[in-house]
Amino acid sequence: MSARRQDGCSVAIVTGAGSGIGRASALALADDGFRIAAADIDEAAAQETAQHIVQAGGEAFALRVDVTREEDCEALVAQAGERWGRLDAAFNNAGIAGYPLLTVEHSLAQWRHVLDVNLTGVFNCLRPQMRAMKRGGGAIVNTASIMGLRGGYGGSAYCASKHGVIGLTKAAALEGGRDGIRVNALCPGYIDTPMTTGADSIFNEKKLDAGIARAAIRRLARPEEVAAMVVWLCSARASYVTGASFTVDGGVTAS
Repeated sequence: MSARRQDGCSVAIVTGAGSGIGRASALALADDGFRIAAADIDEAAAQETAQHIVQAGGEAFALRVDVTREEDCEALVAQAGERWGRLDAAFNNAGIAGYPLLTVEHSLAQWRHVLDVNLTGVFNCLRPQMRAMKRGGGAIVNTASIMGLRGGYGGSAYCASKHGVIGLTKAAALEGGRDGIRVNALCPGYIDTPMTTGADSIFNEKKLDAGIARAAIRRLARPEEVAAMVVWLCSARASYVTGASFTVDGGVTAS
């Protein structure tokens, strides 16, 4: 079932919309005709994304959302429903890179923090989203990672969280199919975002160069290139696609 309504007034939620893949996807979905609820733990960044959409002639509002808080995720879906009357698509993109630590070096608090944001955060969003889509159907995209498809040295919590997102996506797709709800996972590779190349990134130049060297396309991806996949998965063009994981990694996982 298509996430796009025939009246051209489709509604989409994007978490982690304040920067990187989230912002690029919010803008791309708006350009494709969606009204956007832009959510981020950084409220000012979410507001900036919403302003870009409004200035371009679209409709959007911003909300501060901490995806580890069930009540924040419920409120996001409720506010989109109160404002526009429905929910047609959601991109659960909020996440953190975690800690570059060996498993034996991880504290339990660090482990829980990564799992709480990257996995439980998706779960917290999925539940109200799927309830809101139960009557009219829709499309949900969850951000996993290529590290959800393979292992990563010194990234056990991150890898575990992203493998979990893929498993959760498959289960939700099976549950939502009879209600016309499609659920897919996105597995980005090395993308030019603040998480990867910013001042606080866990990646140094040597690690980035090594990642690029493993790609068939020897460069970082632009956030807009990932956003194009998000838009497709939320469109009628992907009407028979659910429970799948899509890599946008320049060929890293091909070898």
